[in-house]
Amino acid sequence: MQQLSAQDASFVYLETPHTPMHIGSVGIYDPSTAPGGFVRFKDILRFIASRLQGARSFRQRLVRVPFDVDHPYWIEDPEFDLEFHVRHIALPKPGDWRQLCIQVARLHARPMDLTKPLWEFTVVEGLDNIPGLPPGCFALVSKVHHAAIDGMSGVEMSAAVHDVDPRMSAPDKPDSWQPENMPRVAELLTRSYFNNLLQPMRIAETIGRSLPGMARLAVQAGKGDVSLKNTRPAPKTRFNGKVSAHRVWDAVPFKLAEVRAVKDVIPGATVNDVILTVVGGALRTYLLGKDELPKETLTAMAPISVRQEGEKAALGNLVSAMVVGLGTQIADPLERLRFVHGEAVNSKAMTNAVGAKNLADYSQLIPSGLAGLGARLYTRVGAANMHAPAFNCVVTNIPGPRVPLYFCGAKMLAMYGTAPVFDSMGLINPVYSYGDTIAVSFTADRDMLPDPDNYAAALRQSFEELKAAAANPRGANENKPAAKPKAAPKAAATKTPAKPAAKRTSAKPTTKPAARAPRAKGAK
Repeated sequence: MQQLSAQDASFVYLETPHTPMHIGSVGIYDPSTAPGGFVRFKDILRFIASRLQGARSFRQRLVRVPFDVDHPYWIEDPEFDLEFHVRHIALPKPGDWRQLCIQVARLHARPMDLTKPLWEFTVVEGLDNIPGLPPGCFALVSKVHHAAIDGMSGVEMSAAVHDVDPRMSAPDKPDSWQPENMPRVAELLTRSYFNNLLQPMRIAETIGRSLPGMARLAVQAGKGDVSLKNTRPAPKTRFNGKVSAHRVWDAVPFKLAEVRAVKDVIPGATVNDVILTVVGGALRTYLLGKDELPKETLTAMAPISVRQEGEKAALGNLVSAMVVGLGTQIADPLERLRFVHGEAVNSKAMTNAVGAKNLADYSQLIPSGLAGLGARLYTRVGAANMHAPAFNCVVTNIPGPRVPLYFCGAKMLAMYGTAPVFDSMGLINPVYSYGDTIAVSFTADRDMLPDPDNYAAALRQSFEELKAAAANPRGANENKPAAKPKAAPKAAATKTPAKPAAKRTSAKPTTKPAARAPRAKGAK
């Protein structure tokens, strides 16, 4: 048995029928590289079964303590059934991008069974009409509960079912897994009693470790080296209220070389700064189109991994976070990038002063029963509609491999991310890099973002404007207002959706974006 940390357990407590707390990915594969040129579902089952020892999350289930008087435990599931976790569906013809987006949104909106190991794989066949992909491709839509993994440990779990060549070599070590018996109630309550006796010592230790950092932060703030403006609440937007049970999903890929070329224009800027700027520009355009853009900058929470080198395969979440202004009040793309870079530097300085791991450890100070009760009450009373949000959205960057990967012999052509939304935060942008591409995906509440194709178009427009401004820095300082995009026309079910029309007032892009995926309306 292994007990969840307070941070991991918080994702269990936040779980409601309207807010399933799982993260995941959408990988697209070409089966022509597999032995025989095709992949059968029974081949996939056999392949995954041979790789289960590669990640502990595959066969561990959750056991909750009665009345949540202590945090839950992981045990090796004595009733593990692989076929419960690996499913198989197909898109109807024509099998286009819009249909895939709708299916991913539907799959992501469904909560998982918390009495089973907290992961699901769904093989989606019939991707026959997606530009840039050969007919016959299939997708693997994964779901893993956030209590079990964070972004970095999720990469380790993905590595367990992927190879660097199509030969599907057998694992080096034999599978020595053994199931455990379900613990008795008396045993769980006894463990809880002794854990709670130690809680005051944990509180004193955490506070003691953070006091020097707090002092450093106060000194730096007094000197003006660090600004505390990011500690203010964010402006309220359509994305910051009580969420529904429905989701939308889409993804927009960019060439990683082009993103790096943009960041080189601003000294010290990073790829992450560029992506945050693109998201800020997209939110500006999208909200301007609805006459809902706040005067203050919108902010994004960006998770920071505190996972050490020896902890890459560990279960759970080892993350802290920083809050970064997205520059949505700034029309000029390069000025927005400068603003975002400054915000990121300041937020990192604040986090480093206190210590990212110390900030993450503060979640340990909340009693388990109180944490669970507070999470449930927050949802039931609709408290998200009654206060200003701490941040407006999430942008989480997950670095992927530069080399091609293979699943059951099929070459991965693209990888995108999915992530949870919850009350007061109805939009999240997972960023996943693979090969020479970096993709900005988004998961959102369908009521808050009823037109995902328009937001996807705004992401493309934002990047093209930023790229054009970076190519001509002197001519990019006119601070022209961003255009309001027109609503996208509805596309026929058998055709690729038409591109939403959008006027542009900034410099025109010098090249067309590569590997552009069609846009999709959300599931109705």
